[in-house]
Amino acid sequence: MIAPTFIGDEVTASAWRLTGVRATAVESGKVQEAFEAALANDGLLLITAACAAELDSGRLDAAMRQARPLVLVVPDAADRIAPPELDSEVERVLGIEQ
Repeated sequence: MIAPTFIGDEVTASAWRLTGVRATAVESGKVQEAFEAALANDGLLLITAACAAELDSGRLDAAMRQARPLVLVVPDAADRIAPPELDSEVERVLGIEQ
């Protein structure tokens, strides 16, 4: 079984490491590179909302639609940027927004 992957800030990455997740702390400007590398894994990819905001939205959407790996946007430890509401995000990705 492949361990889930996390991309985010150092504090939040430390917390995810305690759960057994392969966590990568990235600096601003290096998120795209870490994201592309993590997409090569066939598991679960967790990325903070702050890091996801640095990605090209089209690339993030495409990765979320592929569902392999499953990509989820999560809050960071400081809750600086709230992730999208899960129900509305699922509807948007599936193309059934109301």
